[in-house]
Amino acid sequence: MIRLGILSDSHLKDNLTYEAVEMLKSKGVKYLVHAGDLQMKENLEILKNSGLIYVSVFGNNDWQLTQYTNEYKIYNEPYYFKIQDVKFKLMHIPNYLTPDSDIVIFGHTHKFEVDYKGDTLYLNPGEICAREKNLTEAVVLTITDKEYKVEYNYKEPTQTIWQTKEFVFAK
Repeated sequence: MIRLGILSDSHLKDNLTYEAVEMLKSKGVKYLVHAGDLQMKENLEILKNSGLIYVSVFGNNDWQLTQYTNEYKIYNEPYYFKIQDVKFKLMHIPNYLTPDSDIVIFGHTHKFEVDYKGDTLYLNPGEICAREKNLTEAVVLTITDKEYKVEYNYKEPTQTIWQTKEFVFAK
């Protein structure tokens, strides 16, 4: 079983990034994936200091973070990686939505999306920053031999309790 936390579009909200990472850790994730627009070094520090294995990509607002490429796990998009036998493609802008991986993760639109087409799971965790709507959002993805379980977590930025909706897809 693989259990990972997925975030995107933190922008200038390091406090909300921190809250989301802590919530994801409390749910037992072992990996963190950030789909870009971290926008500040503080958000990279939160990922690095989480104690979890993490990966992130540059978003269209992350030009100032390129100087930290050697210090943090932040890469150009699309970035391919594997966890156990599962192949992932990570990007910010959804320009590479092709089924060449088991799971395609993207951000940029600030909208939670999940779809399972053919043998590929497409996933956008929504936004951390609560800019487009009054919600901060993050996803827990649990992968087993038989299914993908997507746990969509969301809350208003001033609230402390996260709400959850689950989506399950048989493999």
